[in-house]
Amino acid sequence: MTYRQFLAGFILAIALFFFPLSAQAASSSGVTGSVVRESFQGKDFSGQKLVGTEYTSVHMENANFSDADLRGGVFNGVALEGANLHGVNFTEGIAYLSDLRSVDLSDAILTDAMMLRSVFDNANVTGADFTNAVLDKPQVKKLCVNASGVNSKTGVSTRESLGCR
Repeated sequence: MTYRQFLAGFILAIALFFFPLSAQAASSSGVTGSVVRESFQGKDFSGQKLVGTEYTSVHMENANFSDADLRGGVFNGVALEGANLHGVNFTEGIAYLSDLRSVDLSDAILTDAMMLRSVFDNANVTGADFTNAVLDKPQVKKLCVNASGVNSKTGVSTRESLGCR
């Protein structure tokens, strides 16, 4: 190490000690364009490319997401009761604390999705692929009661992907 490099490093260290840089916090909504506290009841999102879109505390009852590309999407505290998610690709998505009662998930791809603390009562999961998805055990048991079919895109059995006995 030369004398100049040592001196430059020392001066930089002194400058940062006396004039520290301020830390800036970033929220995920500032990075991903999160939709927060809005109402999209009955809105048509069918066939749209919504990769990585975040929805937080949003009302989306009876919305139509059929055949939408929601890979890596986030539903955080979202009311989706009665929504149409037929054929949706929700690979690596997150649905946390969301209401998915009476939702149509038929032929949906939900591989590697995290869906903890969400409710799936009366959901249609015919042909849905839940491979490596993480759901609360009581919800899996409820889904297994009526789980049937094979996903048309992945060829995976719904019962097998849920681990039904």
